[in-house]
Amino acid sequence: VQLQASGGGLVQAGDSLRLSCAASGRTFSTYSVGWFRQVPGKEREYVASIGRDGSTTFYRDSVKGRFTISRDNVKEVVYLQMNNLKPEDTAVYYCGANPRGAGRTARYEYDFWGQGTQVTVSS
Repeated sequence: VQLQASGGGLVQAGDSLRLSCAASGRTFSTYSVGWFRQVPGKEREYVASIGRDGSTTFYRDSVKGRFTISRDNVKEVVYLQMNNLKPEDTAVYYCGANPRGAGRTARYEYDFWGQGTQVTVSS
C-alpha cells in the first residue's frame, strides 16, 4: 500500500492542525495505521494508531486529550487532528500501515510508510 502524508505547517503554540494520510494500492481497510514523528538526531517515535475499522485507537501519553486519530475507509484516509499544539510537538510526522493490529508502537512493526510532513510549532 502506498501512503502519502500531508497537512503539516508552521503554527503557533495553542493552534491546531489536521494531518492526512492518504492510501492507495491495496485494500486499505485491512491495515491498521499509525502516526509517528521524528526530530533530527532522535529516533522516530510513536504518536497514535487506529485499528482497521476505526473502533480502536491508541495514543502516547503526551498527546492524549490533544490529538485524535480517525479514519475514513471509503476515502482511504487516516487523519490526525492535533489541538493545543506545543513547541515539543515540532517534528516530521510519518504515517505507517501494518496488517497486525492497532496497538503496534514500534517502527519495525509497520510495513509501509509515507514520506512525512513537517509540523513546526513556535512558542
